[in-house]
Amino acid sequence: MQLAIVSDIHGNLPALDAVIADIARAGVDRIVNLGDIASGPLWPRETVQRLMALGWPTIRGNHERQVLTLPRERMSAADAFTADRLGDAERAWLAALPATLDLGGGVWCCHATPTDDLEYLLETVTPDLGRHGSPGIRAATLDEVRARLAGRRDPVVLCGHTHTPRLVRCDGALVVNPGSVGVQAYDDDRPFEHRVETGSPHARWAVLERGAAGWQATLCATAYDWEAAARQAEVNGRGDWADALRTGRVGRLEREVVGEGARP
Repeated sequence: MQLAIVSDIHGNLPALDAVIADIARAGVDRIVNLGDIASGPLWPRETVQRLMALGWPTIRGNHERQVLTLPRERMSAADAFTADRLGDAERAWLAALPATLDLGGGVWCCHATPTDDLEYLLETVTPDLGRHGSPGIRAATLDEVRARLAGRRDPVVLCGHTHTPRLVRCDGALVVNPGSVGVQAYDDDRPFEHRVETGSPHARWAVLERGAAGWQATLCATAYDWEAAARQAEVNGRGDWADALRTGRVGRLEREVVGEGARP
């Protein structure tokens, strides 16, 4: 069995379409989407409509929950932009998505961790941004991953949320984060300021395969028209997203562009 894994599309329709084309060439048996589908200053409604038509197994991420349940005054700028553009059909589809999903065959899916859609599973935030060049985030230790798995014993756990492609073996389980289809860098301040950067603008995804020797995964990077996505972000007032989309690195910060405020 070959399974393509996508996550964190964030309304980036050109990136999604390019990844779909690469997945078709790979000839996989099945595709799963790990959430954070639409939120961002790009093409939220069009992206949801594309996924509704595709019918992939899909779970919701923290941004789906936030867009559908938070009062508008508590939404981040990206969620508010998205909330204003979704129609009833798109909202109903997003509301019906499960938080986790068992794909069978030993493959289990969550957006972030099994118990929390905001907690990082394979990365740990540190209070040292800028010290000796630290981005304020590091790879999680095995003990940290084990604790965050909260007793899950599945042969494969798929997660997203951090936009960081990574494979980890933990107590016999393969934990896979495919990275983000939609945006390759961001800054955040929870629980401490940190920067996530993949270092290139390529859309990220992964292929999971079960062979004679067991489960293995391949992390993939797909070129697309990231300049078009960056221009869309600029048009919609998000220069921070434009910088990240063009380079895979943090340039302008979110607070510099949208100001201080609630950033759930």
